[in-house]
Amino acid sequence: MTPAGEAGLAALRSRPTEAVLALDYDGTLAPIVDRPSEAVPAAGALAALQGLAGRVRAIALVTGRPADVVVELGALVEVPGLVVLGQYGAQRWSAGSLDSNPPLPGIAQARALLPPLLRQEGAELEDKGLALVVHTRTCPEPADALRRLAPAVQQAVEGLGLEVHPGRYVLEVRPPGFDKRGALLSLCQPPPSAVLFAGDDLGDLPAFDAVDELRAAGVPGVLVCSSSPEGPAALRERADLVVDGPAGVVSLLAALLD
Repeated sequence: MTPAGEAGLAALRSRPTEAVLALDYDGTLAPIVDRPSEAVPAAGALAALQGLAGRVRAIALVTGRPADVVVELGALVEVPGLVVLGQYGAQRWSAGSLDSNPPLPGIAQARALLPPLLRQEGAELEDKGLALVVHTRTCPEPADALRRLAPAVQQAVEGLGLEVHPGRYVLEVRPPGFDKRGALLSLCQPPPSAVLFAGDDLGDLPAFDAVDELRAAGVPGVLVCSSSPEGPAALRERADLVVDGPAGVVSLLAALLD
């Protein structure tokens, strides 16, 4: 644990009712699996969230997934007061209600353009409604397939008003202006007593940036990396605390309960 992380953890423990806890979903709360539709929270995760929900100002998931999909997959309706910011903040679910931005016209065009490109590699396309995700995890050579597809996908969506973001065997095509930095900062108004964010992939680095900004403004923070062999080194290097995947995240949440 870094000194800054220790300070953040101490502030969280001393004033929990004013603190914000935020986590990514896939790879952080739920183990990575070949089929996104089969990703469920790690053992003990739901109980830990339920236990913490009444003790902090806000507990939230910040994910690239559609918010309602995450809630259903994880049975998260059972966590009182939980907020789920889906699709990098373009959606907000709370108390059973979902607010969502409308999709950009470019998404419909990309939805038609991408499948022929993916068939050459055997990659899969996940349709999130507001975004599209190319998955190569099930390809014979996932890393090579991702490397070959990246320029083709970028070229296909050029001029459609969309951005392409890489991740762990994924390329996400989504509207500009949404990332986990803005999503996390929206949860931290007014400034909390402390903020903790846990993530596992490149898309979580903007949330790390948000915690650093809050620290600069005087809000103690904790950066947690849910580590795996295929996770980005950049995230581990910036984290205050590195834990062993979703099981390690659940252990950390349980320790906070204690």
